Amino acid sequence: MGVLSSQVQGYLERSSWIRRMFEAGIELKKKHGADAVCDFSLGNPDLPPPVAVCQGLRDLAEEAGQPFAFGYMPNFGYPHVRQALAKEVSREQGVDVPPDCLVITCGAAGAINAFYRAVIEPGDEVICPSPYFVEYGFYLENHGGVLKPVAANPADFSLDLAAIEAAITPRTRAVLINSPNNPTGRIYTREELTALAALLKKHGANRSRPIFLLADEPYRFLAFDGAEVPSLLPLYEYAVVVSSFSKNLSLAGARVGYALVNPAMPGREELVSGIILANRILGFVNAPALAQKLLLKALGSQVDVDIYRRRRDCMAGVLRDAGYEFAMPRGAFYFFPQAPGGDDVAFCQALTDELILAVPGRGFGTPGYFRLAFCIGEEVIERSRAGFKKARARFR
Repeated sequence: MGVLSSQVQGYLERSSWIRRMFEAGIELKKKHGADAVCDFSLGNPDLPPPVAVCQGLRDLAEEAGQPFAFGYMPNFGYPHVRQALAKEVSREQGVDVPPDCLVITCGAAGAINAFYRAVIEPGDEVICPSPYFVEYGFYLENHGGVLKPVAANPADFSLDLAAIEAAITPRTRAVLINSPNNPTGRIYTREELTALAALLKKHGANRSRPIFLLADEPYRFLAFDGAEVPSLLPLYEYAVVVSSFSKNLSLAGARVGYALVNPAMPGREELVSGIILANRILGFVNAPALAQKLLLKALGSQVDVDIYRRRRDCMAGVLRDAGYEFAMPRGAFYFFPQAPGGDDVAFCQALTDELILAVPGRGFGTPGYFRLAFCIGEEVIERSRAGFKKARARFR
């Protein structure tokens, strides 16, 4: 007798390759020892949180004895946290963002789901450049929508604007982008984004409902070599930004993020109200009180980006030395090389034989590649050098 819905049963059968490889890693570590396995499977930031987070926790311990220290709050989050966040986001985006354009959420995933619940009708379509984070599709299907992946340009993973335009239909409700990108490390340029905004303006004209441009930006802080991460807010009225503090503050388990509605958007108040209501009726209600108060203490600080840059350069050296083909990531903490032999699952198994864990590209909608997360120590990256060479040699 089946206990699951057919939809969830299907999700389990094509469950996240990231988690699958992570679980395989647990078994490998049990068998060979944790120090023998080079695990590049999960984008779980390993750097300790900034000092401000540690001090903030100490301060909150002192406040815990006060009445309502962690009590109910307005559904958009604590007003004073929203006010402080508005100042920080204004600095990041280069646009004056008033607090009433922000909803504090349970991470970026909570923000995306609340946005979809507020705007998606059954059958609405969301276009997304591929490769992409696989759970984007699940989030959209939660609300009756349909994800339409559009392959990026394979040479450098830049936006294929002609293909995106060809994918637009009367049911298109949004285009979802992630920059810096997981899994490619691509940062979309100002020119690309300006052109994307222009074609959405063209196709959105005279529609009864706008085409939104949704930007998932948890890696905004993590850009290398002076690369610019352009703000969408000055480029497109119907832009919505979601983000979290999982990566820049190493608070992945705290589940705190936000949805930002463009201050220039016509009818922005209605959309913000819809997201606030959706946040409540989906059961999130609020980001955790402790996480919001800790965020207030830590805003403006972040982990050391230069550590990630050194790891990126180390990883690039290992891959080049072994003869892999890849586009150098400009941001985030991922590489997305081509899989030798073309079969990403078979190649990832070859890496596993060498005690190296990677994620097949089909887990991101793009077979023939594999993802490496370099949020691990340089000593682990260096230790993987021989294994990458041996796996590569099997597919010459």
